Amino acid sequence: MEETTGRSTKKKVVVVGGGLVGALNACFFAKRGFDVEVFETREDIRIAKVVKGRSINLALSHRGRQALKHVGMEEKIVSKGIPMHARMIHSLSGKQSPIPYGRKGQFILSVDRANLNKELLTGKIFFYSSAKVFVTYVAAIFLRSDGSNEQIKADLIVGCDGAFSAIRKQFLRRSRFNYSQTYIPHGYMELTMPPINGEFAMKPNYLHIWPRNTFMMIALPNLDKTFTCTLFMPFEEFEKITTGDEVIEFFQKYFPDTIPLIGVDALKTDYFRLPAQAMVSIKCSPYHIGDKCVLMGDAAHAVVPFYGQGMNAGFEDCLVFEEIMDQLNEDFSTVLPEYTRVRVPDDHAIADLAMYNYVEMRAHVNSKWFLFRKRVDNILHFLMPKTITPLYTMVTFTRTRYHEAVDSWHWQNKVRHFLKMCLLFRLCHFFFPAYNLLFRGRCSFCLSILVL
Repeated sequence: MEETTGRSTKKKVVVVGGGLVGALNACFFAKRGFDVEVFETREDIRIAKVVKGRSINLALSHRGRQALKHVGMEEKIVSKGIPMHARMIHSLSGKQSPIPYGRKGQFILSVDRANLNKELLTGKIFFYSSAKVFVTYVAAIFLRSDGSNEQIKADLIVGCDGAFSAIRKQFLRRSRFNYSQTYIPHGYMELTMPPINGEFAMKPNYLHIWPRNTFMMIALPNLDKTFTCTLFMPFEEFEKITTGDEVIEFFQKYFPDTIPLIGVDALKTDYFRLPAQAMVSIKCSPYHIGDKCVLMGDAAHAVVPFYGQGMNAGFEDCLVFEEIMDQLNEDFSTVLPEYTRVRVPDDHAIADLAMYNYVEMRAHVNSKWFLFRKRVDNILHFLMPKTITPLYTMVTFTRTRYHEAVDSWHWQNKVRHFLKMCLLFRLCHFFFPAYNLLFRGRCSFCLSILVL
């Protein structure tokens, strides 16, 4: 990342964690002209032959794209992603029904985690691999894998080292630091759907979902024409399946259309390759210590993956911090407290929304009432675009603050309820003339509104 300022004395920033948010943060600071060093426990992903880690693809949407745009990376990343214009719902019978994400032309992108991480780390950033990290108010002390110590003095330490952050552990030593973590009773397991005759086995421009009320499976497309399938299910259900034959029996019962696409042998093998992994939601506050250390990404707010906003929220952290730096002239003593004030309510809101959306994805999308409500929401948004905006649209296709989107959603629900009651009264008034006589004097206010 080329330096764009000509300061005679550069501030030094140490970013702990070389994942997506840490790498993007390093790009932001380097763009401002800071000296940046990135420390990561794993080997350098840019030269690694085998990239270890979770999910090979992610859902990139507006918030993340705006952060990438700020460092000149949006077009490059978008060109390597696969647009997904809608959810594709797979019923037990094999019927497929699309549910568009937003207006025509709106989409989210399936992007490769490893490729995105490599792209973000190609800038002028010093990258180190270390084993453990300890934080003081003025320095980061690194214990390397060979047992040697190194003290790095910095103006700012940025903790982007994930849900089990070593930096955040130092915050826990301080009083008045709030922290909570919640493991949901469901785990996840990843399977791969290979290409068929060199092409995608299913339509690629969709996020495919097999909702089964208490559990579900999803599939996202990859550039190599595979799909990454992720099975989300209570741990107790995973534990009931102990043999390859039981795996096939389970898929025949709940996901029969996927068996020929994934393959019997692959299912039997991949299901037992790794145990189901846990998912945790983490909230904490404040996000800073004085003017020397700040948390971002999963280190500050790990969320379950069901709104597709984990990476986007982490990327938006970088952008919000950048905007506050502009407003407060890079004065860390005021920037860090303001970042905590602005960002904590939003990150807590998306954590709650992600929990809620799991129920919607695995169960509500099966409901005709849910589908009807989605259509009504879209109609109301078309008729009153400044008044009614679907929650998903606010979260995914705008930078409306997360907590404001939730507040607006609750208000809109009240409006919908009022409109529904108005429609009900109006229908009763039209079809049952005796209705007025029966309820005369009891609901004159509502009826007076209906007459208008």
